[in-house]
Amino acid sequence: MSQPAEQLNGPSRGFADVRKLTAADMQRVDALIRQRLASDVVLINQIGDHIIAGGGKRLRPMLHVLAARAAGYTGEQQIKLAAVIEFIHTSTLLHDDVVDESDLRRGRETANALWGNAASVLVGDFLYSRSFQLMVELDNMRIMRILADTTNTIAEGEVLQLLNIGNADVDEASYLAVIERKTAVLFAAATELGGILGNLPEEQTAALREYGMQLGYAFQIADDLLDYVSDAVTLGKNIGDDLAEGKPTLPLIYALEHANSDPGRAAQAQSLRHAIEHGGLDSLDRIIASIRDSGALERTHARAVAHAGAARQALDALPASLYRDALADLADYSVQRSS
Repeated sequence: MSQPAEQLNGPSRGFADVRKLTAADMQRVDALIRQRLASDVVLINQIGDHIIAGGGKRLRPMLHVLAARAAGYTGEQQIKLAAVIEFIHTSTLLHDDVVDESDLRRGRETANALWGNAASVLVGDFLYSRSFQLMVELDNMRIMRILADTTNTIAEGEVLQLLNIGNADVDEASYLAVIERKTAVLFAAATELGGILGNLPEEQTAALREYGMQLGYAFQIADDLLDYVSDAVTLGKNIGDDLAEGKPTLPLIYALEHANSDPGRAAQAQSLRHAIEHGGLDSLDRIIASIRDSGALERTHARAVAHAGAARQALDALPASLYRDALADLADYSVQRSS
């Protein structure tokens, strides 16, 4: 039986080359982010500096830059749009960490752990509003509508996820509905907006959106898998966080489904239900053993790979270029990464 942990922890194909390809644009994006994070309010600057120092892959703005270049765009607006996308993403992270009571992200203390929940929520709000200030400067109603709708959908996803916490009856369809709203829609907006900047035909712009949506699914499913197969140093957050919070992610859903299919596994099913409904890490080792024994890790990995393949396939609608190849490489990376 294959081991998803080994597959996920393999070298990310082409990611370093993708970063090189986007380096010039991403340096300008980072500079704009630093400039627009600045405020007369000292606490905003402190938390902003903490966020920037935390690094991160800047994957979503990178996707937008690549999509714009793949669409043949040679102008300047992709820099502002990439910064908008990163501000929206970062604001959701600040709010997520408060809701999840997280104290570790990317291997560092979270803003809420350092400055408290109130400061994190309010600075998250600042980032949302800053993103809309940048958006308005672009003076493009279609772009503003997509980003406004995306932001609203993300908020819906956050509430849906909150409703699912502690619910052992969440099925795969409900789980996918959450990650579509919470994660995939921002990937989709990032790539669709690249097509819009490049004035691609509608079918090619739609293909870029489909690529982003499928990539978002793959990325989040792989991320949820890593919570059970990685380690805290590599992952940059506490292992078992999803279980501790009572989040029924796909590995748990598949494991419970497997246990429910056999009356002889009734005790195992009850243990998994209890873990979801009550959270905590008291039974982490036993739950991970149940997940591994059920084949849920392999099944989850296969689902992520299927979405990555669908993302790659969507790119066939685009003209060949180094940037299209880089987008394809990121589809591979989404299921090969270790953090």
